[in-house]
Amino acid sequence: MTKTYLLASAATLALALPAAAQNLTVFDYSGFENPDFHQPFIDAHGAPEFVFFGDEDEAFQRLLAGFQSDVTHICAGSVPRWQASGIIEAWDTAEIAAFETLNADLVGQDVLAGSEELFFLPTDYGSTAVAYNSDELSADDVTSLEIFNDPALAGRLSIPDNVDDAYALAYLATGVTDWADVTDAQFEAATDWLRAVHPNLRTYWTDPAEISQLIGSGEVLAAWVWNEVPVAMAEEGFNVGFARNTTEGTSVWLCGYVNMVEAPGDEAQAYDYVNALLSEGSAGPLLSNGFGSANDAALQALGSEAMEAAGLGEVTVPVLAQLPISNEQRERQAEAFERIKAGF
Repeated sequence: MTKTYLLASAATLALALPAAAQNLTVFDYSGFENPDFHQPFIDAHGAPEFVFFGDEDEAFQRLLAGFQSDVTHICAGSVPRWQASGIIEAWDTAEIAAFETLNADLVGQDVLAGSEELFFLPTDYGSTAVAYNSDELSADDVTSLEIFNDPALAGRLSIPDNVDDAYALAYLATGVTDWADVTDAQFEAATDWLRAVHPNLRTYWTDPAEISQLIGSGEVLAAWVWNEVPVAMAEEGFNVGFARNTTEGTSVWLCGYVNMVEAPGDEAQAYDYVNALLSEGSAGPLLSNGFGSANDAALQALGSEAMEAAGLGEVTVPVLAQLPISNEQRERQAEAFERIKAGF
């Protein structure tokens, strides 16, 4: 009798909760719980339940250990490993409202043509380039990625503690603008470049707030950063430049959502969530926070000035897109990067 009462009470409580709290769990980076990013979903279902992770390796291990989510936010470099593990399943493109207006360069021609399934739904992207303290450096000082090899700046430079961003920088610096199928010689050249700049670095930054503070204080004069960093710094009144037209090029990172196998929640709400994130109304709030929407039609409607202010304007130099690479290549890069950071 007591057990029946408790079960009935639990059921009553569950019915009283917002539907989304019962039926959709989003595994994500902190910050993407911003309601402006998915307001249509909230209007229909209430707020989803967010669970946060620090990095994608942590997220992957937690999911393998039994944690369950309905959708998970990852970046393109992680996709092959997640797909090979069997923990994600393909999206039904017919249920993606903005599928026809997604940026073709972010989705891939094979997926658009229907010859490959969509396991990774791109939703947000940004640029990575050289941010610099413009009180102490001029634009003429930041025309090349070889600034990271400048002995005059030794100890006042920084790059991310992120293997994908680090190798995007190194490949560009050594003349590679497509990392999809690099040769052994290209990999070794990029690795040697990273090893050469290692002594010049003040730190490998791990958090946008950390590198913003270092640049703002003048402790670091130039750093390889995501576009959200100079946007936030400028809003706070710092004099900061963002050199995207360095001679060797710039890079574009790409993130999106994967659909989890045997997810506990409502599959229809998973589609409602990603459709809300890709809606026209979400493009503006994303951009104001430094993220470009993968819905190209919605993004372009905001205008070139808004995109330039967010660090996503047009460039005249090569662009390395950080699209998915093989597990073997990523693991090779990760192993080399850890050795370099350790001083080897």
